[in-house]
Amino acid sequence: MALLCGIDIGSSGTKAVLLDPDTGLVAVAQRDTPLHAPGPAHAEADPADWWAATCALVPELLATAGASAADIDAVAVVGLVPAVICCDADGRPLRRAIMYNDARAGIEIDELRAALPGVDFVRRTGSGLTQQSVGPTLLWLRRHEPEVWNATRAVCGSYEWLARRLGAPPHVERNWALESGLYEIDGRVAHDIAAAAGCPPDLLPPPVHPGQRLGEVSTSAAAETGLAPGTPIVVGGADHVSSAYAAGLAEPGDWLVKLGSSGDILAVSAEPVLDARLYLDAHPAPGRWLPNGCMATSGSLLRWLQTLLGGTDLALLDAAADAVGPGAGGVACLPWFLGEKSPLHDPDLRGAFLGLHLGHGPEHLHRACLEAVAYGFRHHVEILRELGLQLGPARVTNGGSRSTLWKQIIADVVGVPLAPVVDHPGAALGAAVAAGVGVGTYADWNAIHRYVRLGSPIEPRATDQTYEEGYAMYRSLAAEMRPTLHALAARSRA
Repeated sequence: MALLCGIDIGSSGTKAVLLDPDTGLVAVAQRDTPLHAPGPAHAEADPADWWAATCALVPELLATAGASAADIDAVAVVGLVPAVICCDADGRPLRRAIMYNDARAGIEIDELRAALPGVDFVRRTGSGLTQQSVGPTLLWLRRHEPEVWNATRAVCGSYEWLARRLGAPPHVERNWALESGLYEIDGRVAHDIAAAAGCPPDLLPPPVHPGQRLGEVSTSAAAETGLAPGTPIVVGGADHVSSAYAAGLAEPGDWLVKLGSSGDILAVSAEPVLDARLYLDAHPAPGRWLPNGCMATSGSLLRWLQTLLGGTDLALLDAAADAVGPGAGGVACLPWFLGEKSPLHDPDLRGAFLGLHLGHGPEHLHRACLEAVAYGFRHHVEILRELGLQLGPARVTNGGSRSTLWKQIIADVVGVPLAPVVDHPGAALGAAVAAGVGVGTYADWNAIHRYVRLGSPIEPRATDQTYEEGYAMYRSLAAEMRPTLHALAARSRA
């Protein structure tokens, strides 16, 4: 065999695949990994859990495929971004990783902005100064955990750390650099921004690109994981970028709705699209970019409500909510239960249900959540079109795409057909193809198209004005309720 291994560090689990370039996937395995919330608005994960999952997944893949470690031609890692991991000189984490949706550094965001008056963060770095920026997190660490910061010899993200643990040298990938806000768009360290964040430039290595060969699996890592020593390690990248690539996004106008724990929308452009309301990532293929948005909650909101309702099956909730019809029986949801990332970039927003009366039931709350996330997607689509992107029909992936009702609501609200990617293995497939690009198995990034299959599209239906009215309320409520939601956020912190 000649196999390619892709590993994906997700927000709630680690997934790995083995890909036969000729026949497709031959093995898929996954392990849940816990999240930690040691304080208000904190979100952390332990890199040791990612390593333990990797050490368990590789032997499982090989057993499933009936293969040996020598059959793996290359391995690549993708993962959530931008996680922040502080490492010592030997690459050992000094604390748990601080996750992309952590919102502890609100004060530091304001301090960094005040320290850099006149700096156009978006034009220079591709990202606005938000709760996702790495600089404020580093300021928070200097202030609250000086012993960690003083021992730090390298800063990196989730997939860079795991690749280094396998045997690669210290590095950061291009999209971690873009989303960190500490690098210029061309990859150079933004020295004034890094200095204001208290980060010496020697902690920030030059970015590397997906498909670039980095190193080889070390003897010690091979003994723990079951990979063969000397197996080439290739740069993977950001999980949402890899997932979009693995869904077949290739040409300008292609775009994707990702219904995961958070709600992502990614579109392909030929040039960098710079706007403070959005994020900017680089497509793995040269000359392509991925302007995108990420709502803090999507599937996680449904799971939260499901837990409150005693674990009622989501399919049953969908069936009951379908009977309610558009407008959720007069219930509106504000889906900002983890604050909000794009396009509002306000970590102090909070979630709410409005319009409730004693005749409402779980089905109304569930439908209100589905509609609220759809309104968030529409807001992003309007911004992308405003910026000149010509968007065609969309593709849809991830766990939420199993819900026919949710896909129909999104198609109706946004007004475009949604084509599900059938049996989409997610970002781990993109990592495996990146591994193949790095060792010459594939001539270029177009190889992904042989593995992508689309289902029948969900066509938008002609509806009455209910969704239009609901969307207008959704947009206006952010401004109208912001002072109250901010006050409640402050109270919860106290």
